[in-house]
Amino acid sequence: MRIAIVHDWLVGYAGGERVLEQMIACYPSADLFTIVDFLPPDERGFLGGRPVTTSFVQHLPAARRHYRSYLGLMPLAVEQFDLSGYDVVLSSSHAVAKGVITGPDQPHISYVHSPMRYAWDQQHQYLRQTRTDAGIKGAYARWQLSRLRIWDARTANGVDAFIANSHYIARRIRKAYRREAEVIAPPVDTELFHPADRRGEAFLVASRQVPYKRVDLVAAAFARMPDLRLVISGSGPEHARVRAAAGGAPNIRFLDPCPPAEMAARMQEARGFVFAGEEDFGIVMAEALASGTPVIALDRGGAREIVTGADAAAPTGVLFKEQTVEGVIAGVRDFIASEARIDRSACRMAGERFSVPRFRRDFVAAVERAVAASRR
Repeated sequence: MRIAIVHDWLVGYAGGERVLEQMIACYPSADLFTIVDFLPPDERGFLGGRPVTTSFVQHLPAARRHYRSYLGLMPLAVEQFDLSGYDVVLSSSHAVAKGVITGPDQPHISYVHSPMRYAWDQQHQYLRQTRTDAGIKGAYARWQLSRLRIWDARTANGVDAFIANSHYIARRIRKAYRREAEVIAPPVDTELFHPADRRGEAFLVASRQVPYKRVDLVAAAFARMPDLRLVISGSGPEHARVRAAAGGAPNIRFLDPCPPAEMAARMQEARGFVFAGEEDFGIVMAEALASGTPVIALDRGGAREIVTGADAAAPTGVLFKEQTVEGVIAGVRDFIASEARIDRSACRMAGERFSVPRFRRDFVAAVERAVAASRR
């Protein structure tokens, strides 16, 4: 079979790209399509040197730095990919990839990281955090998001089978598209992320610093807990805001993004991993558990499917209730109070649920079922 894989955009090696990497491993002869490809040379290894077909957005002014500004053009761009010569189409979608045009004899299986969160239930939060919720700019943003919502709902009809990365996202797919989705959690490299003898005293947050990840809340919380150390690893458009929230506190250290092997070492050394965002799944939390590191996370979204709280028989961390500075502080203090009950081998076992072999087996089986169903 000739197989096409469509991915939203390639700009960095993050959670979506980890899934894409395993999709490519499952189907190594597949051709790859994406809206823009600005992946740095040192992060392209998982592509195996394969050519990448991009859209016209790749060549628009300042697209490398401001590709998100062309979001309104991306539905048109993804519809221009000519996939008529392929037997099966797979999409890896958190934005527009699922909107590719396919024919009646071309099964399209879409692995959905999330319906466009900023166009659906998190629109108001997104507009507030990006400061585009008022005035002419706000009116334009709401109009654009309304158009995206209509297009997103319509193009769900072109998908033969949905796969969600969590039960939380399966519920969002049901709400947005009125479709059911099989759940296959993203893969974790449990050989790379594994426990080690060394263990430091610092807590860790590692994330792209974008609004919904709420790294600023973690920084502000630890600025008010000078007795505890925090390492913040990552970068992004919210970096200045995160630094401002830290307020120059001497107990908070900032580190640049790093290769996976170095990130694994940072995970192994952490006393606990802290996450304050409402995540679709949260592969970084699963990586922390695979490293034997407990997780302190907001009790929403995918975290509920990864972390068992302090009141469980075999806790792997703490789930705190409020997405506020006070909520983070309460979560960290609750973790410290129950830390003796958390067995790091239980954390490791919890992380092993998301291994790469498990993902490949389940994903290939789901694709084969969808292809067989389309040919009945």
